[in-house]
Amino acid sequence: MCSVSLEHAESFKILLASRNFTSAIGLLRLQFECLVRGMWVLYAASETALSKLTAELNEDSQKRANNLPMLSEMIAQLEKKAPKNAIDPILEFKEYSWKPLSSYVHGGLHAIDRHSKGYPIQILEQALKASNGVNGLVAIFGSILTGQPHLTKEVYKSFGKFSDCFQTKGAVVL
Repeated sequence: MCSVSLEHAESFKILLASRNFTSAIGLLRLQFECLVRGMWVLYAASETALSKLTAELNEDSQKRANNLPMLSEMIAQLEKKAPKNAIDPILEFKEYSWKPLSSYVHGGLHAIDRHSKGYPIQILEQALKASNGVNGLVAIFGSILTGQPHLTKEVYKSFGKFSDCFQTKGAVVL
């Protein structure tokens, strides 16, 4: 899931460079959802759920995987099982960005208004910083998966070094 999230982040940047801003911002939601799914797999998923995600893809396994938890349910399970410092940034991102991002994904007001009137540079910068923030969370998560705590410390150090590349607390993507 980390790798898929990073692929979405790369595609986000390619779409920004191509001036396909609405599609790019929609991908930010997918990038975030992959991060949450990965964390859920590590901290909260049952063995049954894991077997659904790792099954060979066919019609039967696809049907079984259709009843996996959606984002809100995964986050609720994470709140009970994941470390607080792991879930807090997820909750913050969802609080400030989920509804606008859903609007982009589902052709709502944000998508229609911005696509027709144009995107202020501040919105695009904010979206890029939000994507970088999700990448930072993926980096932390990936470093934890290595079992090498020194890597996690290095990732945290990079946040300070590159703080201008990340979204400020509470910023909203519009």
